[in-house]
Amino acid sequence: MPKRAALLVAVALTLTACSSTPDKPTVAQGGEDFGKAYELSNGFGTTQKPGEFPRTIKHAMGETKLEKKPERVVVLDTGELDNVVALGIKPVGIAYTDGSPTMPTYIGDKGGTPENVGTTNNLNLEAITKLDPDLILGSQLRAEALYPKLAAIAPTVFSVRPGYVWKENFLLNAAALDRQADAAKMLEDYTNKATETGNAIEKKLGVRPTVTALRFMPGRIRLYAKKSFIGTILIDAKIGQPTSSQVDDLAAEVSAEQIGKADGDFILYSTYGDPAKTAQASVLGGPLWTGLNAVKAGKAKPVLDETYFLGLGVLAANVVLDDMKTQLGA
Repeated sequence: MPKRAALLVAVALTLTACSSTPDKPTVAQGGEDFGKAYELSNGFGTTQKPGEFPRTIKHAMGETKLEKKPERVVVLDTGELDNVVALGIKPVGIAYTDGSPTMPTYIGDKGGTPENVGTTNNLNLEAITKLDPDLILGSQLRAEALYPKLAAIAPTVFSVRPGYVWKENFLLNAAALDRQADAAKMLEDYTNKATETGNAIEKKLGVRPTVTALRFMPGRIRLYAKKSFIGTILIDAKIGQPTSSQVDDLAAEVSAEQIGKADGDFILYSTYGDPAKTAQASVLGGPLWTGLNAVKAGKAKPVLDETYFLGLGVLAANVVLDDMKTQLGA
């Protein structure tokens, strides 16, 4: 494919080797469109029949035409990784997060051995170009400013943002990959499993407990709320959250001195990246933590950040349900 190769080289020469996106998109937490992700995602996908190509995909950045069924897919975040692997595809390239720069253990060999194309916040466009992809999957939140350059490399489909609209994102990615029916069935199975998990927990404990999803991050401590990945899983399982977490947002941020707001029947906590760069050690070793009811009852449990907070897809959601059942003693 000499013409194709020449085009790729030309594109690479016009791109910076690594590019970041400093401007905060409106769909980021605190942005004017953060809470509109469901609405903005409405109508995404394709009207083409299964197996029909070319097909046009409507997505967050407009419309993208796919001439044939994609075979070489680059994913720009953990949610897209989860999505394509769930649909039986091993990506050729991946952008990991800064806090977890390796293949998630829950995906393992199913993810293959994709080339590293930078991080979610610092994409290596030259590396992406060299992979000769026929589809790039990402989000407006992560790489809105880079969309024109990515679309010059290969057909590029963006969701609005990762997180609480993970189901809509899965269906969008599936539309581009011609696997809509598979995705719909997986989501149906997940929904049934969430219901069964909540029922099993209630049956074992006698009540539906409240669960705090606590995350230690460099410079911040978060109580994840309704508009987060873990928040949607708790909602689907009909497991409540304490008042401090019942906000219509990604998360409520607290200081170490406010850690009392994390108390609930159970606390499931994790750390993003290196724990030494967070307040985790000082909080967990402090008197405010040890005085929490959940801690005193032995119901504050560490969980994996890669599934509870970074998974962002149906595979991770199912792992979370299984683990949550174990953590809550059901």
